[in-house]
Amino acid sequence: MSRVLFITHPEVAIDPAVPVPDWTLSERGFARMRRLLDQPWTAGIRHIASSTERKARDAAGILAGHLGLPVRVVPELGENDRSATGYLPKAEFEAMADAFFAHPERSIRGWERAVDAQARIIRAVEAVLAGSEGDAVILAHGAVGALLLCHLAGRPISRAADQPGEGGGNLFVFGREDRRLISGWQRMEEAKLGE
Repeated sequence: MSRVLFITHPEVAIDPAVPVPDWTLSERGFARMRRLLDQPWTAGIRHIASSTERKARDAAGILAGHLGLPVRVVPELGENDRSATGYLPKAEFEAMADAFFAHPERSIRGWERAVDAQARIIRAVEAVLAGSEGDAVILAHGAVGALLLCHLAGRPISRAADQPGEGGGNLFVFGREDRRLISGWQRMEEAKLGE
């Protein structure tokens, strides 16, 4: 059975003067993506899709360059829309993220509602999978990844499904044919996929 790996971009170069969608990976983020290439399961990847955000495209480009594959850029794979607030300091951002997940039917300070972001990421993933075959990677973002994970697990929206740690660079896996969750979040460069 073919697998789908949902991977979140790793660490970014945070710059409050630059719009968040234009942030690039940090040196640590680039280094982690290069370490990911050592994973034996990467050889089985046949399709790569990415959001339009630069950090996701940067990460997808490293994997695609190594495998000689194109990257399908899909705007709907983007992170939940936070443009109403733009950059927020860490403590304020974490409080907003808590509220985003705790009240999925409400827009918190103009952010995209969690229920809308979840519906969008589900549609985007289905469109990606309809246009490809074999093992696929979707390189995107943490909040929409958590929303997708909740959907695949049949659970209500909750921040408990958010990726562990700080900085991103995690993955979960589900079956292409049955959409059954195979593994929860794992650090991407250490992920064991049952080879």
